[in-house]
Amino acid sequence: MANPSIKEVAQRAGVSVGTVSNVLNRPWIVAPRTRQRVQDTIRELGFVRNEAARHLRAGRSRTVGLVVLDVANPFFIDVARGAEALADEHDTMVVLCNSDGDPHREGRHLDQLEQQRVMGILITPVRTDSPRLRSLVARGTPVVLVDRAAAHGGRCSVSVDDRLGGRLAGTHLVERGHRRIAFVGGPLSIQQVADRLAGVTAAVEEAGGVSLETLEMPTLSVAAGRAAGERIAALPDASRPTAVFCGNDLLALGFLQAMAAQGLRVPHDMAIVGYDDIDFAAAAAVPLSSVRQPRELLGRTAMELLQEEVEDPGAHRHRQVIFQPDLVVRESSDLTRAD
Repeated sequence: MANPSIKEVAQRAGVSVGTVSNVLNRPWIVAPRTRQRVQDTIRELGFVRNEAARHLRAGRSRTVGLVVLDVANPFFIDVARGAEALADEHDTMVVLCNSDGDPHREGRHLDQLEQQRVMGILITPVRTDSPRLRSLVARGTPVVLVDRAAAHGGRCSVSVDDRLGGRLAGTHLVERGHRRIAFVGGPLSIQQVADRLAGVTAAVEEAGGVSLETLEMPTLSVAAGRAAGERIAALPDASRPTAVFCGNDLLALGFLQAMAAQGLRVPHDMAIVGYDDIDFAAAAAVPLSSVRQPRELLGRTAMELLQEEVEDPGAHRHRQVIFQPDLVVRESSDLTRAD
């Protein structure tokens, strides 16, 4: 059965089309008895408003696009949860898109979101200097960078001080007595990964007498972590690092699996520190030390900035919000907790 039209609702309720429209959009201006009669008729006929048509007339929908690098990473799911919590308070829907780190796929998502006239886009871009993002903003679609710092003041961004995060991890391992440390992460073209490496490098250089080996991986995945672990486990005892800092928790979890498979004890033979502090970090067979990011707060803050720009673009001033990470120490890097 076809959805009844607003005209049919008006005829059945004995009111004008304008009155039905007011009940749907501005019910407080309609007399209570009339409003109730229209609402009863809507339920009786099973009328469902055409949101797409309403948005087309308004020129913009109540939908926000969220484009992330890897939907398989729980970090981004938590970011999405934070964004959606605030969006729901504003009667707004969040559409999650996965670029999978592919700039062409990211571009297709941005094209589709723009065609749908979304009210704005939250994005962890493959490249922060993307010409596609610049053109999107130039045509009037608000964009907020998530987990990325904007290179200039032309758009809002929400990020974490990843250099500090890397320094926290490096300092922790040095203070635990490690003199051969490895960094596992990649690709280094991802700015967060490069910043985390810069941070741990600074901590190692400041300590002196500590070596740092960098193992660049093609992805930030569990499989890549296992592969890195197998490579490091195969090294001679005398040259093998005694600690590893992984660019994210998925890598760290894979690395932990490889250590168990190769018969190396964590943290006795190999200390491990991850990054993000996803829920699986604390629940691992050996609970993982990790640099914690405020994942849901990142998403919520990004949505707040976007709402501000949408609701009052004239008064809005772009802001670059940077949060500070914390190190959560667990058994994977602390012998006193493991014994």
